[in-house]
Amino acid sequence: MEDYHKYLDPQTLAKVQNLDLAARQIVEGYVSGSHKSPFHGFSAEFAQHREYSVGDDLRYVDWKVYAKSDRYYLKQYEAETNFTCYILLDCSESMRYQSANAALSKWEYGRLVAAALAYVVIKQQDAAGLCTVNDHVLDFLRPSSQPTHLKQMYYTMEQTKPSGESGLGKVFHELSERISRRSLIIIISDLFDDLDSVMLGLKHFRHRKHDVSLLQVIDPAEQDFPFQEPVLFKGLENLPEQMAEPRSLKKAYQAEFEKFLKAVRRGCRDLKMDYGLVRTDQSLDVALSAFLSHRQSRVGS
Repeated sequence: MEDYHKYLDPQTLAKVQNLDLAARQIVEGYVSGSHKSPFHGFSAEFAQHREYSVGDDLRYVDWKVYAKSDRYYLKQYEAETNFTCYILLDCSESMRYQSANAALSKWEYGRLVAAALAYVVIKQQDAAGLCTVNDHVLDFLRPSSQPTHLKQMYYTMEQTKPSGESGLGKVFHELSERISRRSLIIIISDLFDDLDSVMLGLKHFRHRKHDVSLLQVIDPAEQDFPFQEPVLFKGLENLPEQMAEPRSLKKAYQAEFEKFLKAVRRGCRDLKMDYGLVRTDQSLDVALSAFLSHRQSRVGS
């Protein structure tokens, strides 16, 4: 098999301006060969029976019905008949951040992840939708399984520029009510917001029975704090500039940042949500492999 890593390296992907092409390279280079229908059957709720056809998976034969009728019927689950996925992409100003050695900003990296996941969902003939958000909903593309819908999703992401303040908690409450049908919700964000508010919004999604996954995108400098010389930190989202001596701050800063990440992980665990931390200096398989593999393990594929 051709080495897929060349399709996943941020340095390579930074040169690909066309989101459609980038998504195809990512998926065809890695996902399609490694993960068969990773979202299929995300819900285990029984929906109905249908008659067996040659080639169907025998694991889903209802043997109790066969014993009564002497005919083969398959158990069909909700996700097989009614699968929708909403990708929520944070485009607040903090997502614009890109440190000196990073090939991609958090926004550029996040939209590549979103593009690849949308491609996977629609390729398996399920429906994908897109919401771009900061402190309000900017774009709301309802889910569709049509291949042409991918172009609309990609166009929307290509035209969007990260700006504005983050207000994810409020947005999550709004979307929890707006998305009436039970769906898979994939959130791609740095989560730089009031965490209590964010968790309340996520709790609202879970209350509405949505299956929620969170991919937290960060720049390596935000975690490693590699700065050595006195530096002027430029504020984003209306925060002021700040002159600082990094070496005196590093230990305290990293302790606070790790505390923040731990709180996010704990909140997701308490809400029974999938969570993945993604750094923009890592290849896309960090964002995709663990996430898709975990989903496959949940559906027993």
